[in-house]
Amino acid sequence: MVRYASRPDAVVDLFLPSTRPATGGPPPLLVFLHGGFWREQYDRVHARPLAEAFAECGYVVALPEYRRVGGGGGWPTTAHDVLAAVRALPGLLDGLGVEVGATTLSGHSAGGHLALWLATEGVAADRVVPLAPVGDLRAAAAAGLGAGAVADLLGGQPDEVPDRYDAADPATRLDTRPACPVVIVHGADDAVVPVANSRGLVARHPFVGLVELPGVEHFGLIDPLSSAAWPTVRDAVRVPPG
Repeated sequence: MVRYASRPDAVVDLFLPSTRPATGGPPPLLVFLHGGFWREQYDRVHARPLAEAFAECGYVVALPEYRRVGGGGGWPTTAHDVLAAVRALPGLLDGLGVEVGATTLSGHSAGGHLALWLATEGVAADRVVPLAPVGDLRAAAAAGLGAGAVADLLGGQPDEVPDRYDAADPATRLDTRPACPVVIVHGADDAVVPVANSRGLVARHPFVGLVELPGVEHFGLIDPLSSAAWPTVRDAVRVPPG
């Protein structure tokens, strides 16, 4: 674990691969942002099995914590925390003598939203792969996803705080295309963040890829031990050579 700020929760869990890549170069880096509708009761612990599975596949995995609604978070604090964590990582890894290669930025659900938002902030990444993201905040607010989670994050509905939605919503911010590929993986049977949210985002921004997985629900995407989705998630995260 490393620390990106002085607060108790400003930490990043690191998972290191047991072997180096067959190519002999540095291992790839996966930065993974956990979900939980940006709420304090959900922390990074539930994403550790996924992080461990990717480390077994040869990745250096960084799993940041960030302030969430009910624990000092909300907009823009939550976003500022993940941005600070990602920007601090190169120096933190260098200080530990950990070399990394290509970087994939990913996250699940609310963490997928944060990964998309970071992509629009120009964070250095070779690939962005959100899993079941809340990618269209206005649509999610209209649907009442997470019992009003979007309004809780942003402090109101779109007609009440439109500037906050403009600043936070990937559906708006992706009007400026990121420099790296963006590929969403979403279960077709997701009842927590329905795949319609991602379909709407991709319809507006066709450069965003979408892999739909039939028969897969919300949490199957982060279950490397028992979900049939794991091989697709693993392959989607990999940065193609060249």
